[in-house]
Amino acid sequence: MPDTPTASIVIPTRRRSAYLEVALRSIAPQARALGAELIVVDDGNDRATREVARRQGATLVAAAPPGGVNAARNAGIEAAAASLIVLTDDDVRAPDGWLAAILEGAERHPEHDVFGGPIVGVLEGGPRGCGREPAPITTLDLGPADCDAELVWGANMAIRRRALERVGLFDATLSGRGDEEEWQRRHTAAGARTRYLARATIQHRRSREDSRLVALTRAAYRQGREARRHDVRSGKARPPSTELRTLAGCAWHTLRHRCAFGIVMGARAAGSLREIAAAQARRPPDRALASESSAPPLDFLSGESGQVSGMRATVRAVVADAAVDLARLVAAEPLRLRRAARAQPPRRVLTLAVERADRPNLLAAARAELLRSRHEVTFESCEAGDRGKFENLNLLLERSDPSGHDWLVVLDDDVRLPRGFLDVFLALAERFDLALAAPAHRARSHAAWRVTRRRAASLVRETAWVEIGPVVALHRRTFEVLLPFPPLRAGWGLDAHWGALAREHGWRCGVVDATAITHGLRPIASAYDHAAAVAESRAFLRDRAHITAGEARRTLATHRRLT
Repeated sequence: MPDTPTASIVIPTRRRSAYLEVALRSIAPQARALGAELIVVDDGNDRATREVARRQGATLVAAAPPGGVNAARNAGIEAAAASLIVLTDDDVRAPDGWLAAILEGAERHPEHDVFGGPIVGVLEGGPRGCGREPAPITTLDLGPADCDAELVWGANMAIRRRALERVGLFDATLSGRGDEEEWQRRHTAAGARTRYLARATIQHRRSREDSRLVALTRAAYRQGREARRHDVRSGKARPPSTELRTLAGCAWHTLRHRCAFGIVMGARAAGSLREIAAAQARRPPDRALASESSAPPLDFLSGESGQVSGMRATVRAVVADAAVDLARLVAAEPLRLRRAARAQPPRRVLTLAVERADRPNLLAAARAELLRSRHEVTFESCEAGDRGKFENLNLLLERSDPSGHDWLVVLDDDVRLPRGFLDVFLALAERFDLALAAPAHRARSHAAWRVTRRRAASLVRETAWVEIGPVVALHRRTFEVLLPFPPLRAGWGLDAHWGALAREHGWRCGVVDATAITHGLRPIASAYDHAAAVAESRAFLRDRAHITAGEARRTLATHRRLT
């Protein structure tokens, strides 16, 4: 190699030695033949990476923490000796002539400081598309002739050092979607130009294992979230309605053309929708979710109505639910949970429900769903009449002795249960040893306590307490202490007392995110006089231990996997 190399090829990598081996085998011979230096930037302090770099004769540079692709690029640039820095990724394969095309193009176009070339996506296994869509991996094709370009991508990008001296290094705080774009925008704003070199083709590859549909879909979901964050930063974020149309279009494309790539594209849209929902959840609540009273909340109540109403709140909730549902489907979570549930022995389950026959309700559908389960379900219900909820529940307990059952499930009449609810719900409750369990609420559901709303990456969360409704399950070991119920009408504050009893007896309580319900047919507590319900709860808790609202809002542990 000459004293001054013709180019410095910089490859950031993080613990992907198998990919790096393929990349270096194709790049190193070209670098040696053309007098270029080869720099591998290790962003993961990985022994296998060091060994691969040594075997291929590359210079190894360690990226300083906290790392990220742009920080690694900067470390490689600072170590480079040439006036032309060629950036590429560790998951490429460079066909013969790739480096020569870059060097020749840079010589032909001295007025340009940034160059890029075609990026061809290569899946080495996995599903096949319908031919109408490109492989779901980053590609670039601006045609068969050299031309000026607005943007090129970091997998195939060359920069003259003078441009870096003029514009500065890459923004090390960025990693993921758009990491190289921000630098190129600065470069263009400085009046410089980028040239696309049509002959400088590189392959962007995915191994057989990473080409599987599940792997591609998970990667697309992450990219969707990254892309949304990038678009927000750059002021190009699309409205949620556009993302929903994209998701619907992907579903149609998948079904119409039997194209697996439609699933992957849909996962990307779902990731974007999930990021929209997450960003909106970090905002202050709408007035629809704010406290109904200006008075200080009682120490055992949430202080919020939990109603989801109004167009804005409803659209946000629908988007959030769609994103989480698709993400779980893509991860094959429902299938895995149903399989796990089938391994559980059937249980004897007593279900009690109070029906308000004078108003529309969903009790018949809920009853049918519960009776479809593999468990032995006894379903008892009665009309509300003039009695309160827990007065009616005690009447039902007198008709059906709970002592011969494994679980008692109490159900309101305005709840929509997901398909296969009881099998998975009880399997997870028993897997994580819950004595009191409640399903999470979907985003579209009315829920006064935010801790009960579904979390996207969770199966079960342990909490200090579970709410008395709209669905709650009690394990048989709690019956002696909790049954019969106190003769209350509304029962507000009873769950706070249960939380204190759970702590006293060492019972675990939890919210099951994997079986989220919808509670939205009627407004919360519409059957009760608010002042009377509060007075009843004050009197009930006056001489009983109870946890506070602050304790009730806490998540004690989150379980994301079955094992």
